Amino acid sequence: MLQWRRPAVDQVVGVTCRAERSARWCRGDADAPVHSRAPSTLDVVHHLAEVNVARLLAPLDDPSMRDFLAAVGPVERLAAASSGFVWRLADEGGHGVCVQPDDGGPVFVNLTLWRDYDALHVFTYRSPHAEYLKRRSRWFAPTPQPSTALWWVPAGTRPTLDDALRRLRLLRTYGPTPKAFSLRRRFDPAGRPAGRRRPAPHRVWTGPRTD
Repeated sequence: MLQWRRPAVDQVVGVTCRAERSARWCRGDADAPVHSRAPSTLDVVHHLAEVNVARLLAPLDDPSMRDFLAAVGPVERLAAASSGFVWRLADEGGHGVCVQPDDGGPVFVNLTLWRDYDALHVFTYRSPHAEYLKRRSRWFAPTPQPSTALWWVPAGTRPTLDDALRRLRLLRTYGPTPKAFSLRRRFDPAGRPAGRRRPAPHRVWTGPRTD
């Protein structure tokens, strides 16, 4: 079951987080379960971190969110089986993390690591995950933009929820920089602009990996 986590940062999706809105919280970042795969090569120096936030239309225990809850597990297993997936932050139940701002509905936070942008793009837009994106208006309310931030971390690093939300705030405040950038305006691990190149058409999702 998805559980609540209170971030230490002051702002989440543009509103102030309150100290208590739910009786159950996730454990601290250091104790949170991780779901990861070892890199396929030994020369990986950096991984691409990705955080995405989305405001839910209703609390998770509302009947209208039943289909969303049913989709969470399959989507997370799909990501974990995708080529280039490295890690994701999970709650005690092994699922994504929710936070409750002072104003508005709860916010679902997805924090993952990938080998590179191409791997993230192929999973997001060229795998069965794309079908869930088409249905997101059933579960998510309009969320302040940008709602996704990317940044590079040294291989072996596991970003915390607090750090991820700070990166999103940096992107919203200063625009794309090497410290926090967007899907369209990206930077390489050395901090150089990476352009807007999309993965080549032949880079398609080929099903769950077997490594």
